[in-house]
Amino acid sequence: MHLAQFNRARLTAPSADPVNRDFTDNLDRINRLADVSPGFVWRFVEEEGSTFSPYDDPQIIVTMSVWESRQALFDFTYRSGHLEFLRRRREWFGHMEEPTIVLWWVPEGHTPTVEEGMARLELLRAQGPTPEAFTFREHFEPAAAR
Repeated sequence: MHLAQFNRARLTAPSADPVNRDFTDNLDRINRLADVSPGFVWRFVEEEGSTFSPYDDPQIIVTMSVWESRQALFDFTYRSGHLEFLRRRREWFGHMEEPTIVLWWVPEGHTPTVEEGMARLELLRAQGPTPEAFTFREHFEPAAAR
């Protein structure tokens, strides 16, 4: 089993606003860092750029990726150059009371869809962490998700 992640965030200003410059100027670099990180399997890439919004609000962007393990995703998120931008997230994204990131196990070779990620996030929001939709803090092992 591999670990999928889906993240939904809302920019506090339109993406072209100068306040977002550091974020948008570094998207490709951080995405390349993910691509070469140990345990990286796949990430969603929209044809027109590094961010994508399946929602009606263009300031809402999503990321989605698949990793060989929870540890591989954790290491990229918290032990790589990604952490610098994670620490600065409040500069670009508004605080949300509900979860914005969801994790779930997928069979090796499965490529999740954006709709699947959206549904898993809604499941997490509705039911809290379960084997089908969980967080870094409250996680489940792959056997529990079968």
